[in-house]
Amino acid sequence: MDNKIFSQFTRLESWFKEKKGVLIAFSGGVDSALVVFLSRRFLGKEKTVAVISKSESLKSRDFQIARDFADKQDVYLKVVHTNELKDYRYILNSPQRCYFCKANLYSTLRLVQKEYPGFVIANGTNRDDFLDFRPGHKAQSEFKIYSPLAECGLTKQDIRNMARHFNLEIWDKPASPCLSSRIPYDTPITYNKLKQIERAEEILFSYGYKNVRVRWRNNGSCSIEVPVDEIEKLKLQAKFILPELKTTAGFSTCVIDEEGLVSGKLNRVLTN
Repeated sequence: MDNKIFSQFTRLESWFKEKKGVLIAFSGGVDSALVVFLSRRFLGKEKTVAVISKSESLKSRDFQIARDFADKQDVYLKVVHTNELKDYRYILNSPQRCYFCKANLYSTLRLVQKEYPGFVIANGTNRDDFLDFRPGHKAQSEFKIYSPLAECGLTKQDIRNMARHFNLEIWDKPASPCLSSRIPYDTPITYNKLKQIERAEEILFSYGYKNVRVRWRNNGSCSIEVPVDEIEKLKLQAKFILPELKTTAGFSTCVIDEEGLVSGKLNRVLTN
């Protein structure tokens, strides 16, 4: 263990050792997975509960990854249902959508917390997350949710380095934001749109594109984002992939985004 990882690991150990138990908002991503792993390591099985929402905006693949991770790490995984698609404020898909999503999640976790007196609620927020537009941070503050990784100063790269050090199989898993983030603001979110996007991304995954975004566009079209160094490969395979996106996922037209994959691209429309 190199000096930087050792120093961060020691800070995190102190953070966890002060807690009676931890409920972790778990998504299957590397950030919250590391929190689950560390809680299990420092506090043990009885004091660690990973909580995942079986949400329509969570990819089925990510849900299964989370279940597999919890099984491998011998951690109790509690599945809840936050029912975002029953919240009209979420469905309207304003730039505050993320706030309503997190408020639903954290209010559900507060109910779970009653089953575990003295446990705190934690998430996988890291230091880099505060550099982006994330209304969910407001909900985190309102519900007094802890963020051990951010509180101990870890960046996204620090988290990947530590996860790799401990041979966590998801250390290099690409970021996988919720499916709703593929739909432009003020375009209502529906179950059918989310499933369209998920089916399309699964098709691309089957062709070897592990880090991909299918952006839903008005009039039922979509744009495809992959890393810049994979665009030429995608163009060569387009004659096979694009027709499949139309017939299987139901998009009317599909185009390749020449800029490549850019996280948070839809936030560019925000002026404030």
